[in-house]
Amino acid sequence: MNTRRFAPLVALSLLCVFSARADEAASKADVQRLQGEWTMVSGSADGQAVPEGMLEQSKRVCKDDVTTVTIGEQLILKAKFTLDPSKDPKHIDYEVIDGPTKGKKHHGIYAFDGETVKFCFGAPDAERPADFTSNAGQRRTLSVWKRVKKE
Repeated sequence: MNTRRFAPLVALSLLCVFSARADEAASKADVQRLQGEWTMVSGSADGQAVPEGMLEQSKRVCKDDVTTVTIGEQLILKAKFTLDPSKDPKHIDYEVIDGPTKGKKHHGIYAFDGETVKFCFGAPDAERPADFTSNAGQRRTLSVWKRVKKE
């Protein structure tokens, strides 16, 4: 048996296993970073800025793999999410389990910057955005959230 012939195959298999484990570890790390309560710093929907009064009332709470977004007492969405930090920009997918778009999927991208996180999502069941923009006619939401510090 010629082991030299199988060495590249074994090396490739090991590389795939290590790569998958690294991706899984990165995903778990980002899920951990999203845990807790966040307030919206800025946002826009289809190019229209979120009014200042709504920003102050906006809250995102992440527990495990579920996120809940409210504005005041109004539920915007509750969704199970999955992350793929191996993409550039990083990918996030919502499967909405409650709220106006219940049963729909939202495909988005995200990026961390210190204690803030930025999201850009396409309309329900639409294509994933390739960049962090929300201009009129794009049917996208763009939001920046800051972690609520516990006192």
